[in-house]
Amino acid sequence: MTAGVLAHGIGTRGDLPIPLFYAYAGAFAALVVSFLALGLLWADSRFRGDRAGLLIPLRLPGRPARVLTLVLAVYTIGWLAAGPADGNAGPYLVYVLFWVGLVPASLLFGPVWRALSPFRLLPDRPRRPLPPRLGYWPAAAGLLAFTWTELVAPEPAAPFTLLTFCALYAVTQLAGTFVYGHVWLDRGDPFEVYSTLIGHLSPLGRRANGDRVLRSPFDGLDAIQPVPGLVATVCVLLGGTAYDGFSGTPAWVNALQSGPLGRTGLGTLGLLAAVAGVALLYAACLGAAGLIGGTRGLTARFAHSLVPIATGYLIAHYFSLLVIEGRHGILLALGVAAEPDPNAVEPATIAVVQVLAIVIGHVVGVVAAHDRSVRLLPPGRAVAGQIPLFVLMVCYTIGGLTLLL
Repeated sequence: MTAGVLAHGIGTRGDLPIPLFYAYAGAFAALVVSFLALGLLWADSRFRGDRAGLLIPLRLPGRPARVLTLVLAVYTIGWLAAGPADGNAGPYLVYVLFWVGLVPASLLFGPVWRALSPFRLLPDRPRRPLPPRLGYWPAAAGLLAFTWTELVAPEPAAPFTLLTFCALYAVTQLAGTFVYGHVWLDRGDPFEVYSTLIGHLSPLGRRANGDRVLRSPFDGLDAIQPVPGLVATVCVLLGGTAYDGFSGTPAWVNALQSGPLGRTGLGTLGLLAAVAGVALLYAACLGAAGLIGGTRGLTARFAHSLVPIATGYLIAHYFSLLVIEGRHGILLALGVAAEPDPNAVEPATIAVVQVLAIVIGHVVGVVAAHDRSVRLLPPGRAVAGQIPLFVLMVCYTIGGLTLLL
């Protein structure tokens, strides 16, 4: 099992059967039509965030589910620590079934890692309040560390590499929960934040008071609070996925092999540059939107519109990995010798899912941004103020589609 299999999926994206021109044309047309339609027909804010939704009598089996997750986590650690060098199920369980599997699970059922996290078995006895300025910054740092482990570390699929990350992750969560209680997990657990942000797109929502509701994904997005570190967290997801796609190009592979900094050094700079590029483009476009709209402090208030874009990128880049290698990992975890089946899904299906995921993610982002614009910007400037946001969406769309090919 090679690191490339786990880090970049199966095969190459250059063989996808959708011509580049048609992919770009379809995506651009969808964005233009949605932008114009919203500008003409959507003059008032319609989303109600945490106030929306139909209450549903749903109670999740919290403690039993978390105990089971703890057992599975110990089982995974056992594979990493004592499993064979060849055919070790541990990396598949971490990179494929957990990391990638959280995306569809959260889209369907909401913030599933909050319901499954074994760290929530710990007593909720905070020693001090969590500083508000900390926000999502610990989660952003944790997600960046995991992305570096997956895409840049010298041996991403090596059991020692994953054991080291798991140990650091566990110690950090235990210490944070001991000091700040469960509120730390809301902000400091990178995987809970990751699952919760994606879970805002689920029709099964959870209000701040814990009530379960059935609501529109747009209302779920609108409920995301613009706390410190939110922009950084989403930009890590976007930038990490962008680097994943770019790192497979022949030019970058050659640079990693022959560069003076070495593979790890140059890869680290490349990953940081990708995250910084995404963040700078977002900040520049939101700054322009603020100037046009005559409103300050918009950067964090529009970060929710990046969540469906990041989710679309994650689906596009890792769909084939989950479908093909997910089954392989399950069989290995059960002790069944197996090889991945590259024909488990047709290339045309992969291509359609990838393009649709990116286009739908961006259209949802445009709708969420428009609704927030007509709420925050003066009526006479709301549409004009969205032009930089539209440019941002076009840039992200072109970049996302290009990295698939």
